[in-house]
Amino acid sequence: MKKEHSILSLCLHLEVSPSAYYAWQKRRVCPGPRTVVDQTLAREIQQIHLRSRETYGSPRIEKELRKKGRCHGRNRIARLMKQNHLCGRQQKRYRVQTTDSHHDHPIAPNRLAQAPKATAPNQLWVADITYIDTQEGWLYLAAIMDLYSRKIVGWAMSQRIDTVLVLKALVMALLHRHPPANLLFHSDRGVQYASGDYRQALSQAGLIASMSRSGNCYDNAAMESFWSTLKLELVYRRPFDTRALARTQLFDYIEAFYNRQRTHSALDYLSPVDFELLKAVHNQQKMKTALNAERKVFVHNLPAGWPCSTLQFGWSSWLRTTVRPAQSKRVQPNPTTPPGSSPRAARRNSTFFSKRRGP
Repeated sequence: MKKEHSILSLCLHLEVSPSAYYAWQKRRVCPGPRTVVDQTLAREIQQIHLRSRETYGSPRIEKELRKKGRCHGRNRIARLMKQNHLCGRQQKRYRVQTTDSHHDHPIAPNRLAQAPKATAPNQLWVADITYIDTQEGWLYLAAIMDLYSRKIVGWAMSQRIDTVLVLKALVMALLHRHPPANLLFHSDRGVQYASGDYRQALSQAGLIASMSRSGNCYDNAAMESFWSTLKLELVYRRPFDTRALARTQLFDYIEAFYNRQRTHSALDYLSPVDFELLKAVHNQQKMKTALNAERKVFVHNLPAGWPCSTLQFGWSSWLRTTVRPAQSKRVQPNPTTPPGSSPRAARRNSTFFSKRRGP
């Protein structure tokens, strides 16, 4: 076209200044620093979006970039995602379907409403059942979530929605977590959770049953949120020809992606597994700091005349008798007893002082 018309005449008819045209052509050949940074950032956004199975939007991508030390605004990330035709999975409004609780089995009270927030794993568990549509028919999925970390600790799948299905999920959770007694187990009023076999299994495991109010699914909002996330990010995106294919995809989503990779805004954008590991390390550091503080108190309160060679012996005895009495299998000496009260300690002290006497 430049052979037929000049640049000036084309710019005049397109209402573009010649200087703008030449500046645009120069930017194509030699882009500016901002453009280069945007191109690099766009590639990183595409990689994060791909690793998230094309589910992350700009908020989660922003958090992932901050973990790598890259601080960029959410609007900039959203603009680059729009330019590269990337988008996260967005939830649509839907009407919640509640569980039919018309049966003759006993109903447990809603203890979850008065329970305090979980501060450690295996304090509050919630459970529910959902259904997955396949070309072969319905596939029912039962799951149990730990409210402390939002981790799915037990799950089971079956063609039938019965008590066996929820019992399999409970057995898996008990084998993996080994919860203590008096753990609060919350579910809806479905006949599966109210059956005698399930109540007996909860009693044998030492778990305390809790059930939602009649017709109120929001008492179990955490599990309803998980079902919504599961179907939005997996089920609604692809059809399942067989139940076997659905089982494989659900297993991969729960164990490989949701529990270990997908970040949660309620967990400061950490995955459930990373959140539990981080809290466990933090608690170990707090315990170590507390033990060091107790050791300083022990050394400060030592009676005058205690030799330095018996300091470690006295500290270990004090730990076994005071801090960790349950781990001690034999009677330890009293840490306040002077070291010369036993023959063995007297020989040690006499040797200690004899080495330091002059000739």
